[in-house]
Amino acid sequence: MVAVTDPEKTVSQEDNDPSSRNPMLYDPLQDGVVKTSKKMQYFAAMVVCLGAVSAGTALAWTSPVLPQISEDPNANTTANNATADGSSSSQLQLTLSQQTWVSSLLAIGAFLGALPTGYIADYIGRRYTALVMDIPFIVAWTATIFANSATVLYFARFTIGLATGSFCVVAPMYISEIAESSIRGTLGTLFQLTLSIGILLVYIIGAMVTWTTLSVLCLLVPVALFIGMLFLPETPTYLLKKGRRGDAALSLKWLWGRYCDSRTAIQQIQSELDQAGGNASFSDVFRIRAARNGLIISMLLMFFQQFSGVNAVIFYTVPIFKSAGSTLDPSICSIIVGFVQVVMTFTSSLMIEKAGRKSLLIFSSTIMTICLAILGAYFDMKDDGKDVSSIGWLPLLCVVLYMITFSVGYGPIPWLMMGELFLPDVKATAVALTVMSNWFSVFLVTKTFGSMITAWGSDMTFWFFAFCMFVATMYVAFMVLETKGKSSSQIQSWLDNK
Repeated sequence: MVAVTDPEKTVSQEDNDPSSRNPMLYDPLQDGVVKTSKKMQYFAAMVVCLGAVSAGTALAWTSPVLPQISEDPNANTTANNATADGSSSSQLQLTLSQQTWVSSLLAIGAFLGALPTGYIADYIGRRYTALVMDIPFIVAWTATIFANSATVLYFARFTIGLATGSFCVVAPMYISEIAESSIRGTLGTLFQLTLSIGILLVYIIGAMVTWTTLSVLCLLVPVALFIGMLFLPETPTYLLKKGRRGDAALSLKWLWGRYCDSRTAIQQIQSELDQAGGNASFSDVFRIRAARNGLIISMLLMFFQQFSGVNAVIFYTVPIFKSAGSTLDPSICSIIVGFVQVVMTFTSSLMIEKAGRKSLLIFSSTIMTICLAILGAYFDMKDDGKDVSSIGWLPLLCVVLYMITFSVGYGPIPWLMMGELFLPDVKATAVALTVMSNWFSVFLVTKTFGSMITAWGSDMTFWFFAFCMFVATMYVAFMVLETKGKSSSQIQSWLDNK
């Protein structure tokens, strides 16, 4: 028998919460006017994704900057011999070993910053976690601007890594908990889109200004993020976990619009929380079948994302452009690749709710497998001394197709599905572990790539990544469910093998 609720009561009053009398909490069901607005959901997602923009600027920063602060005088251009204030930048000249540490410390910081973020988000909330973890971004960029030694840069890069790892956890978590199911996929792809935008901005600006000026401009992004987060509400899911139904309803009204059916939405979220059974321990992530299966899928998707060889392809972009007869400057090549990533990730956000996650992943890995196999064959012929000048256009075409398909599939979708596969009780821990696995894969690929090229050669290296993408295609085709349009309970039932 279905209980009949009084349309004149708010969700708080139904729970005998007389302290909440805010007229915003009334659902106008008696008037038959029930509709939601998506405008504030997009706004909130874009604000929290400024953290992804900051992460993108941090990741790409070394590309235009290291040549400017290298001990090798040939790596510096005349324009780069001055800092933003016009003084000489010779006081900061890094050795090759120091440059390696500046590049790698971010990944180490991101790995260490991911795990505690999940617990912090469960303790103080997603919104306050984003505010707190934005501070390391601001501190790190400030330290970078005034850096006069390698030690200061080490501190800055490690600190910015902590913030990057944290936002890789809290931003997808926040977005997945504020979005309606109809736009959950679109909003979920915003993280990778804004990350790509951050990378592209650094490629473009870094080609025109000195490294200190670039760092000052990068600092503006986390400052804007901090200000924006002050205006956003906490997620309804977190508020309900803390028993604050009135605040959760107000959050929904802010996000979904004045005339949304907050009562039904609250009941659905509460049902998911009841299904989760309260706060879960760390071991529950591995003990509960649905959580364990979701973690395996999320980690494998992150593994395939990094072992797609995307960093290898980007590394070889300049020589591939040259082999095609291009005389473009390396910085222009980087901008072209970054622009393709942004455009196609945006395209993915438009396609995700129509094409679905699974089909885009299979399409992405299939085309990447073919492109990587062709690149391997190209370098095999080139290393054997064969004349490949007549097919110089072929690897160039492969790079473009590769970046397009990566950006519509394995670029954004692992981040999106990471937020869909877990119930609220285990989400913080599971998402943190998934992000840690991602950064471990980043470190592993980055650290071993040079050794793979030396030991195996370029051809075998690309063929190895092609094999990884072939395995990814088979795995997603036979082991991963399409989550498009599925409710949380439906996804959990599948993960529980029911």
